[in-house]
Amino acid sequence: MIAQFVQRYPKVSLHMHQGAPSQISDFVLKGLSDFAIATEASHLYEDLIMLPCYHWTRSLIVRKDHPLAQRSAITIYDIARFPLVTYVFGFTGRSSLDVAFNEAKLKPNIVFTATDADVIKTYVRLGVGIGVMARMAYDNELDKDLVAIDASHIFDASTTRIGFRRGTVLRNYMYDFIESFAPHLTRDVIDQVLAMKDAKEIDRLFAKFDLPVR
Repeated sequence: MIAQFVQRYPKVSLHMHQGAPSQISDFVLKGLSDFAIATEASHLYEDLIMLPCYHWTRSLIVRKDHPLAQRSAITIYDIARFPLVTYVFGFTGRSSLDVAFNEAKLKPNIVFTATDADVIKTYVRLGVGIGVMARMAYDNELDKDLVAIDASHIFDASTTRIGFRRGTVLRNYMYDFIESFAPHLTRDVIDQVLAMKDAKEIDRLFAKFDLPVR
């Protein structure tokens, strides 16, 4: 969608800044960024209008010589036996991992954290641990030296949202950017949200939507 957006709006300068949830929120609140794209730490975004885009699930990523690579069924007790490489706490749904371990009364052995899935895969390749990351970040071609194991039955799905400051005047290209990122967020839907007074109204609106799962 980024390639399409740049082609459609060649005069719009597009910059992407990566950061922890508190940094992302701060960028937008200070007017340094137009949009926040985030998954959790919702309390940091209370001063932003956050629109749900899609749900996403997790996979375990292991080397082909790892003991779990040949297992047909994986439980959280299997995962707890090994060191883990995963997202930084508070970034892209890390809390779902912690919730699952807490419910099983287990403590995860997290040996390395990162904000980028490619970094996680690199450390899995080095044998540091097994990766727990977004399923959509695994590429069948680029990552064919690794094995992806579905973990959606172990960890709850997370929801990615896109948001902006209250009072922001959205230009045409900004509406288009949001809709390119999440096709159900049309201009009409966004305008409905802008007319709403609080987050509860917004939640009621989107409760009627069937968000895609990635």
